[in-house]
Amino acid sequence: MSNKVVDIERGGFKMSQQKLYNSNSPLLDLTEQLADSQDILAEELLKNVNTSPLGQLLKKIAALPEIRQEKVVDVRSQLQRGDYDLNKRLDLALDRVLEELIKA
Repeated sequence: MSNKVVDIERGGFKMSQQKLYNSNSPLLDLTEQLADSQDILAEELLKNVNTSPLGQLLKKIAALPEIRQEKVVDVRSQLQRGDYDLNKRLDLALDRVLEELIKA
């Protein structure tokens, strides 16, 4: 058994993880092979993103405006009626911002 630090990179984030394992472990070799094949699959998907239906859908989503006017109008009318819980929504928004800051 050996004690090694393994760097793991997923979703743009890199983490170090300390693991105890046998360097001749077939399970470790299989795990590394699966990770490599998943990376290759992800690269192929990215190469074909422009021609695939999913890629075309992602382009349409990216072309949408950042401010969705129908949402703005809906929230304004809820505020005027008193149906919009502003404190709850602000807490939720602040939690999301803090989570994003912690991830970065």
